[in-house]
Amino acid sequence: MKKFLGTFGLIFVTIIWGGGFVASDMALESMTPFQIMSVRFLIGSVVMFLLAYKHIKTIKLTYLLSGIILGIALFGGFALQTIALQYTTPSKNAFLTATNVVFVPIIAMIVCKKKINFTRGLGVSLAIIGAGILSLNQGFSLGLGEGLTLLCAICFAFQIFLTGLFVNDIHPLLLNFLQMTTAFVLSIFFLFFTEGIHYTATHKSLTAILYLGLISTSLAYILQTLSQKYVDETTSAIILSMESVFGTLFSIIILNEKISQRMIIGSLFILCAVIISELSSTKK
Repeated sequence: MKKFLGTFGLIFVTIIWGGGFVASDMALESMTPFQIMSVRFLIGSVVMFLLAYKHIKTIKLTYLLSGIILGIALFGGFALQTIALQYTTPSKNAFLTATNVVFVPIIAMIVCKKKINFTRGLGVSLAIIGAGILSLNQGFSLGLGEGLTLLCAICFAFQIFLTGLFVNDIHPLLLNFLQMTTAFVLSIFFLFFTEGIHYTATHKSLTAILYLGLISTSLAYILQTLSQKYVDETTSAIILSMESVFGTLFSIIILNEKISQRMIIGSLFILCAVIISELSSTKK
């Protein structure tokens, strides 16, 4: 029963994150990336503080360092993703972000000396082909938005990998509070030194940023962390990769985004890569 609830929780997270791509695009109409992130992570930090209050007294130096490292990876992922949305479409942003699942085994190979078998190698190859179809222009040059999104996928891959390392030793609520607070501090730092702290948001942007802070950040990361206690990492990775599908669906429904044949082909390659790269582990 717990595994079923964990699976359902992760599916719900992908729906929330799918809507996050559209919300970020809407917020960018009148706010800058670091303005969006500072408000987003401020809301997330406050919510997580209220939920993790009784666990804060248990903080050790190792817990603090783990939370900071995780927060840096989280900040890097969202910063690159939000900036990239200024130069690419939400659907491309969503599918290229999904390649983070393929980068996870590569990171595990480098950090933990785990070998990449044939199935995962095939998945990595398909992901590269799919990313190329989505990202490369006619002259085989990489678009700025697509390039930034691929870097964001690497940051999220580190965040997923590190969460798997830390979540068994640190209470999920405390770990989320530490990483959200780190991401907020970094967002304010970059906002202050690049743009100055001033906000000129519209009602539409404020609605979008509230969704990002309360739902796509606070609620989603609580659900993700709690659900992964009952669902293995491989299954979790496959389920979470489906955020790209919901991101594209919401882009079509809400933003009336037009999908080209090239985007469909590239997206199918990436979806196949995500599933194939985890297939051998799932069988095991």
